[in-house]
Amino acid sequence: MWTPTEEEKYGVVICSFRGSVPQGLVLEIGETVQILEKCEGWYRGVSTKKPNVKGIFPANYIHLKKAIVSNRGQYETVVPLEDSIVTEVTATLQEWASLWKQLYVKHKVDLFYKLRHVMNELIDLRRQLLSGHLTQDQVREVKRHITVRLDWGNEHLGLDLVPRKDFEVVDADQISVSDLYKMHLSSRQSVQQSTSQVDTMRPRHGETCRIPVPHHFFLSLKSFTYNTIGEDTDVFFSLYDMREGKQISERFLVRLNKNGGPRNPEKIERMCALFTDLSSKDMKRDLYVVAHVIRIGRMLLNDSKKGPAHLHYRRPYGCAVLSILDVLQSLTELKEEKDFVLKVYTCNNESEWSQIHENIIRKSSAKYSAPSASHGLIISLQLLRGDMEQIRRENPMVFNRGLAITRKLGFPDVIMPGDIRNDLYLTLEKGDFERGGKSVQKNIEVTMYVLYADGEILKDCISLGSGEPNRSSYHSFVLYHSNSPRWGEIIKLPIPIDRFRGSHLRFEFRHCSTKDKGEKKLFGFAFSPLMRDDGTTLSDDIHELYVYKCDENSTFNNHALYLGLPCCKEDYNGCPNIPSSLIFQRSTKESFFISTQLSSTKLTQNVDLLALLKWKAFPDRIMDILGRLRHVSGEEIVKFLQDILDTLFVILDDNTEKYGLLVFQSLVFIINLLRDIKYFHFRPVMDTYIQKHFAGALAYKELIRCLKWYMDCSAELIRQDHIQEAMRALEYLFKFIVQSRILYSRATCGMEEEQFRSSIQELFQSIRFVLSLDSRNSETLLFTQAALLNSFPTIFDELLQMFTVQEVAEFVRGTLGSMPSTVHIGQSMDVVKLQSIARTVDSRLFSFSESRRILLPVVLHHIHLHLRQQKELLICSGILGSIFSIVKTSSLEADVMEEVEMMVESLLDVLLQTLLTIMSKSHAQEAGEYVSCLLSLLRQMCDTHYQHLLDNFQSKDELKEFLLKIFCVFRNLMKMSVFPRDWMVMRLLTSNIIVTTVQYLSSALHKNFTETDFDFKVWNSYFSLAVLFINQPSLQLEIITSTKRKKILDKYGDMRVMMAYELFSMWQNLGEHKIHFIPGMIGPFLGVTLVPQPEVRNIMIPIFHDMMDWEQRKNGNFKQVEAELIDKLDSMVSEGKGDESYRELFGLLLLEKVEQETWRETGISFVTSVTRLMERLLDYRDCMKGEETENKKIGCTVNLMNFYKSEINKEEMYIRYIHKLCDMHLQAENYTEAAFTLLLYCELLQWEERPLREFLHYPSQTEWQRKEGLCRKIIHYFNKGKSWEFGIPLCRELACQYESLYDYQSLSWIRKMEASYYDNIMEQQRLEPEFFRVGFYGRKFPFFLRNKEYVCRGHDYERLEAFQQRMLSEFPQAVAMQHPNHPDDTILQCDAQYLQIYAVTPIPDYVDVLQMDRVPDRVKSFYRVNNVRKFRYDRPFHKGPKDKENEFKSLWIERTTLTLTHSLPGISRWFEVERRELVEVSPLENAIQVVENKNQELRALISQYQHKQVHGNVNLLSMCLNGVIDAAVNGGIARYQEAFFDKDYITKHPGDAEKITQLKELMQEQVHVLGVGLAVHEKFVHPEMRPLHKKLIDQFQMMRASLYHEFPGLDKLSPACSGTSTPRGNVLASHSPMSPENIKMTHRHSPMNLMGTGRHSSSSLSSHTSSEAGNVVMLGDSSMGEAPEDLYHHMQLAYPNPRYQGSVTNVSVLSSSQASPSSSSLSSTHSAPSQMITSAPSSARGSPSLPDKYRHAREMMLLLPTHRDRPSSAMYPAAILENGQLPNFQRALFQQVVGACKPCSDPNLSVAEKAVPAAPSSWSLDSGAREAQPFLSAHTGCILAPPVPPRSLLHGHYSLHFDAFHHPLGDTPPALPARTLRKSPLHPIPASPTSPQSGLDGSNSTLSGSASSGVSSLSESNFGHSSEAPPRTDTMDSVPSQAWNADEDLEPPYLPVHYSLSESAVLDSIKAQPCRSHSAPGCVIPQDPMDPPALPPKPYHPRLPALEHDEGMLLREEAERPRGLHRKASLPPGSTKEEQARMAWEHSRGEQ
Repeated sequence: MWTPTEEEKYGVVICSFRGSVPQGLVLEIGETVQILEKCEGWYRGVSTKKPNVKGIFPANYIHLKKAIVSNRGQYETVVPLEDSIVTEVTATLQEWASLWKQLYVKHKVDLFYKLRHVMNELIDLRRQLLSGHLTQDQVREVKRHITVRLDWGNEHLGLDLVPRKDFEVVDADQISVSDLYKMHLSSRQSVQQSTSQVDTMRPRHGETCRIPVPHHFFLSLKSFTYNTIGEDTDVFFSLYDMREGKQISERFLVRLNKNGGPRNPEKIERMCALFTDLSSKDMKRDLYVVAHVIRIGRMLLNDSKKGPAHLHYRRPYGCAVLSILDVLQSLTELKEEKDFVLKVYTCNNESEWSQIHENIIRKSSAKYSAPSASHGLIISLQLLRGDMEQIRRENPMVFNRGLAITRKLGFPDVIMPGDIRNDLYLTLEKGDFERGGKSVQKNIEVTMYVLYADGEILKDCISLGSGEPNRSSYHSFVLYHSNSPRWGEIIKLPIPIDRFRGSHLRFEFRHCSTKDKGEKKLFGFAFSPLMRDDGTTLSDDIHELYVYKCDENSTFNNHALYLGLPCCKEDYNGCPNIPSSLIFQRSTKESFFISTQLSSTKLTQNVDLLALLKWKAFPDRIMDILGRLRHVSGEEIVKFLQDILDTLFVILDDNTEKYGLLVFQSLVFIINLLRDIKYFHFRPVMDTYIQKHFAGALAYKELIRCLKWYMDCSAELIRQDHIQEAMRALEYLFKFIVQSRILYSRATCGMEEEQFRSSIQELFQSIRFVLSLDSRNSETLLFTQAALLNSFPTIFDELLQMFTVQEVAEFVRGTLGSMPSTVHIGQSMDVVKLQSIARTVDSRLFSFSESRRILLPVVLHHIHLHLRQQKELLICSGILGSIFSIVKTSSLEADVMEEVEMMVESLLDVLLQTLLTIMSKSHAQEAGEYVSCLLSLLRQMCDTHYQHLLDNFQSKDELKEFLLKIFCVFRNLMKMSVFPRDWMVMRLLTSNIIVTTVQYLSSALHKNFTETDFDFKVWNSYFSLAVLFINQPSLQLEIITSTKRKKILDKYGDMRVMMAYELFSMWQNLGEHKIHFIPGMIGPFLGVTLVPQPEVRNIMIPIFHDMMDWEQRKNGNFKQVEAELIDKLDSMVSEGKGDESYRELFGLLLLEKVEQETWRETGISFVTSVTRLMERLLDYRDCMKGEETENKKIGCTVNLMNFYKSEINKEEMYIRYIHKLCDMHLQAENYTEAAFTLLLYCELLQWEERPLREFLHYPSQTEWQRKEGLCRKIIHYFNKGKSWEFGIPLCRELACQYESLYDYQSLSWIRKMEASYYDNIMEQQRLEPEFFRVGFYGRKFPFFLRNKEYVCRGHDYERLEAFQQRMLSEFPQAVAMQHPNHPDDTILQCDAQYLQIYAVTPIPDYVDVLQMDRVPDRVKSFYRVNNVRKFRYDRPFHKGPKDKENEFKSLWIERTTLTLTHSLPGISRWFEVERRELVEVSPLENAIQVVENKNQELRALISQYQHKQVHGNVNLLSMCLNGVIDAAVNGGIARYQEAFFDKDYITKHPGDAEKITQLKELMQEQVHVLGVGLAVHEKFVHPEMRPLHKKLIDQFQMMRASLYHEFPGLDKLSPACSGTSTPRGNVLASHSPMSPENIKMTHRHSPMNLMGTGRHSSSSLSSHTSSEAGNVVMLGDSSMGEAPEDLYHHMQLAYPNPRYQGSVTNVSVLSSSQASPSSSSLSSTHSAPSQMITSAPSSARGSPSLPDKYRHAREMMLLLPTHRDRPSSAMYPAAILENGQLPNFQRALFQQVVGACKPCSDPNLSVAEKAVPAAPSSWSLDSGAREAQPFLSAHTGCILAPPVPPRSLLHGHYSLHFDAFHHPLGDTPPALPARTLRKSPLHPIPASPTSPQSGLDGSNSTLSGSASSGVSSLSESNFGHSSEAPPRTDTMDSVPSQAWNADEDLEPPYLPVHYSLSESAVLDSIKAQPCRSHSAPGCVIPQDPMDPPALPPKPYHPRLPALEHDEGMLLREEAERPRGLHRKASLPPGSTKEEQARMAWEHSRGEQ
């Protein structure tokens, strides 16, 4: 049974729970849970992460923690009972965890590892806190470390700053805003300190650190390495100041044995010392660690004879030094021990031993030497800081090592009261002794004893150094053979204070003999008492002591015998009558020097001080003694502070009149001495003395009298130093006065109270008098007033002991009021005055409400004055902050209301004014201070205060001014971001105060400024404030974490909603005045509605309806609202505001409102329009802000731009987007599109002088100037895009303008520009682009693409596969459709993305240009692919039953024509399809087109050879003829004959009679053309190729014979083949050229007709338009499984007529996965739908080898020179599957063999030039077709085309293409185009570029780079295979204007046919032809290698034929290898033959 828990309320999950039981609560380790109920080992409760989800969990998974439960029951809250900082660490670590992982993801590795380290530290520190084993000091230190790390992490992670006080997070509600601001500042500084790693003691919050931090050096001796001493040693360490040349510390002694270890075994690892009390000044001195090494042993180290072994002497050995300055930096940074090696040097001359350390430091190397490299001291040093208690606490291990405290000589900078010392430091300086009759000098040893007055030797009163115990005697070291030794050894004498008086020192001098006995002979002594007769100790000085003679027999038992003698010169002068017969005689020639230094807190060396303490002994000297007190050192005074004070007050009591002023001055001197930082710590001693020891009950009277006298004199005296000192001592003087009065009152039971009070009042009158004096002309008086004001606040606490709070407050008010209130005293005095006021406010007095009521007015008065003058703002803000802090803490008291009222009246207005001034100057710190003050004041105000404030305004103008000020301040506060971004607590509190204040003020605004007194300015300011408030970044809760959001909502609610309600309410209150804010507030209100808060949107959106309604009432429309809304919507959405839900809500709410209006139609229209605009804007923004591709961005921009223009007619927005679009194009290097875009703006302008304003980047200028600038820029972009034809009209327009203005200079420039463009057109190469149709289906696409189809202009060299990949990368979620059929509604409406892509062919508009004979091909090339608006693609299919014997009978072509909204190129690279048209082309029409195209191609090629335009290489002609003739071996065009000349067909299709006749005539014409071709071939053929020519003639005879029955008399037509000829045959066979007249006579078709039949024919294999679909032989899938021989035979059967073998231009060979809609068009660029196409089995993809019986053809071809490849037509041998596609291996055959007939599509070449034979290529498709025939032999669906009579065709119809080799296989049969032909007589065959096919040759570039025409099937095999014919290996650049002649100026375009061309000329011409690259993008050679054409915007995009292997290329390799698609680019005209040859060779190598 579940029972509510009593104690188990809160816990932490210690093991993750998966919630695997019913109602189980999923918990992760580390989560906290609130427990509600328990039952048998289970708890029910909630996780604090998800408080709304209850569940059960195992009890043993929870670690319980104590907690405080409030509101027990269903809604109880639980707070863990633990230190708040532990809770904060827990929450912070959880927050950091996710952010920490993100650092790794974002590659911020450095911060990642730093944060991990800090998190581990925090976990460890938290564990220490929770352990509960720490002392209070340790807890405080741990908390400090935790907060530093928390703040550091928050800072680096960009989280909020946490304000703290004493390491606890502060509650903003409990403190004033000013205090909160200061805590933020403090936290920020601590963060910066921790970040900068500055190791300084941080002052605690609100605490100033005035005490200097002492430094300490920890030194440890690790070892002393030596190998030659072999004796015990003493090592003395000390600190030495090189600059002053003195030792500054005691010595640290380490005693070592002869092995180098410590003499005392207990000292192992404990040879360490702490050099203490070094000040910051000491650390800057030139300090050294000096180590003196003294050995204990023989006199001479290496001479065993010198002295007996049992006698040991202290002898100097060596010295080592280390510069502290050199190592200080590393010690400071390291913060731990660091080892150093000190090299030990020996002294070369013992007499200089005392200076050895100086010599080493100075590097006087002649005076010392290094005995061995191995001698060295290894020490470790560590620098510690802080007082000794802190050092002990932080480094306990150091003190556990037997640490020797080594003190500084003398007192430290700060003398602590409890620090008792009584140390006398004695230095043995030197001695001068007589030789004593000896031949050598003495070895002198000094022995010293400390003796008491009774002669007793004091035990343990001599210390050689710290670290060793004290001793009773001291023996100096011995300097060998020195009568004037210099020791310089310091000995410490720690003599007890009670034994000091009467004690003396005795020094005994002995000579240490080195003889055998080694005796030490006493020869003299000296002595010195420690205290003088006057009671002072030995002075700190060098003392020369008298040396008295004596010997070993002398006795010192009776010390009185020598104590009566003078010890020194001063002593001798004091006792002149010394008897000469004493036992001890002074040696006048000998002397001994010592120096002493006393460090004692009990003994003094000062005579004056001693005289003061014993003043009664010198009553007549008291005046002098008191006067000399000033000259006593501070150390002496503080040592005897209590005694001195007692003495002074006793003297005062003794004779007040006489000594009163002197005692007062002495007291002032001592008090001011304690103000020195060195003695600051003695203030507590003074306080203790006053409280407990002071007994001067009568002193107050004299002190008050003296003080008053000083003040009264201040007006008269010129020197006021003593007065100023008295003012500074005011605090302690009042302490003495008050304590004295208390003592007196206590002793007399309150007598003389009135006199005391009146004297104090009189004193205050004197104080006021001093302050009221005009000090402007007296600097000394100024300093006196300043001193008085500084000390004044310190006396309040003393006065409160004697007077009531009100009385003291009155005293203070009178004093502060006496200060001049004007601010002209001088800046320094102003500062002092305000500082005094500040200290008054901070004093305890001000914390009493009674005193505040008295003091606050005067304080506020002074602050008000300063704020008005804008002076001392920082001090004023500090005072105000303190006041508000006190008011906040006292806010429960009733008096606070009155105080706040007082502050509102005095400060509110001036605060606002001050803030406005500060904000205008952008003073951040001052602004922050005053903002916090203002907010504090506003926060304290309640309803009553606001009511009084508003009631107190005298007029509405005053109220208006106030409202404007406060609204302006609030606005600036939000705009300027006074508080940093991470001060979230501060920002939220500020917002809360602002919204509360606005709610109070809005009623006053509505009440006073709505009706007749409406004031636009105030209302506008209010609305602007409200809008800014709602848009504040700190209030956008959506972007912060859920935990933080919940906290904010719990505390403040959503303040945006509160303000929105307030704003809406005020808007409704405006009434008819709303019209004033239309359209001004539309933008701001729109910004508010775009805030992603549903409630705010619901409140604010209806305001727009209100605006529309009011404008409709006033103007009859709402044009202003409409215009402004659209303008602002654009800018705001582009800034990232708004979303889809806003768009829907906007439409929904407004439509609902508008529905009820009379103007509903226009309203609905407007709302709909805005909603649609928003849809486009959101799409635009998503494209722009995401990492979208340029295409999507451009498309989106075009869509939006058109919307602005066409739908809402916003010209300015339209122009803005024109420029945005232009910039995008420029970025993508689409220069042509950029020019067209800019042209849109240019067309809006007129050639007028109308002035235009500044707009975008355009300056103010006339319309003419702007249009001119635009034209120039557009022309420049057209030039960069190589679209010169588009730039020329603009050049002419500009020229016309310049001419009309007679601006001949500009006219000249523009005409030259135009001329250069003509040159560029003729000379520069341009690539023809390919075009792709793309369908975007599905609702997931952006609005501007959704369910639309576009045609896109591809980039340079971009083929279908590349385009598909690009589109899929742009839309990674899209699925590629595998068919070209239009999708159904399920796809259109689904939530997905479908892409349908296939290539399309352009249908040019400029037909007349293309049909003109004399137009150069470069020009035609441009018009073929530019200004194109219509595109088409073909799909083959079978209509009716399919004839298996001959499929051509039923093969039709479905032709789709797409019309775009705009022509390409334009403002975008793609445009939407506007209209689709479908037509069907019959099989017969298709056959006519195929044969006609082949004839045209042959005629053009032959004409080129006739006119010598092809230089010598006849390979191209050979291959072309071979491809047509050789097919006749097995039938050739017999398939057409079978299909269309059959009686059954003629009977069934009586309407086709004319077309059948036309086909026959075309076949006849082909025979004639072939005859001429053979005749030309005979003239040019190379001798080695004669066998081929003979074979061609033989096969031509066979071809004629095969057609003999169909066309009688045909065998007589060709003289090249027979001896007889008909008249028509003579025309063809004669060697005379064909004349233009003949051409005209023999034409059958008008140019227009030919254009339609050639260019638009899907079966034309000679064009890229794939215009021969009807002639495709279709093979069933069954054929793919047959043997290669059968297939090859089958293939030959398909093309029985030899004349048409080269014309297999329409075979669409489809790869196993690529669709082609035009299976009949080898050059078509479309892909058929995959549904129609059956994938070829993999077995059919290649033929491993050919049967032997077919090898002869291949071998024959290998002997031929290489040539350009060309695909064959469907009429000619090519194996085609049932769907119109060849298998891969057959494709390879076609690519290798047939391709020879295809002319290149270079725009630089005419058709004739394109037919030029290329450099050698290894295979001809024609012979390849012959080999391929058996592969097709078993196919049942082959058709034999019947022969057709020869007929004339337009020039240029000879280009063969094999584009469709790559198409997928399918079931649907291909279709044939419909087409008509007219008869035309045979005419000469000029290489006219007017042929549509030749012109279109390069223009079928599809979006695939495969010439595969159709829907790309995006399967793997699709991207690897090329569908284009193998490229030719050479081309030549033609002359730009005419393709006929090198000399275009002299010769006509149509030249006669010549049959006489020398072979050498032919060969020479071959060499000059440039090579072709196989892969165009990598190897294209631009015309100018230094200036390659710009890549993206080329209007011309030709195909590059691919090179074939020269020799030995296997069919299988070619069939299986994926082939890329190619463009062609010609070499520069200047290319050398070597370069061309090299390129050809390199390319062939690349192919291999």
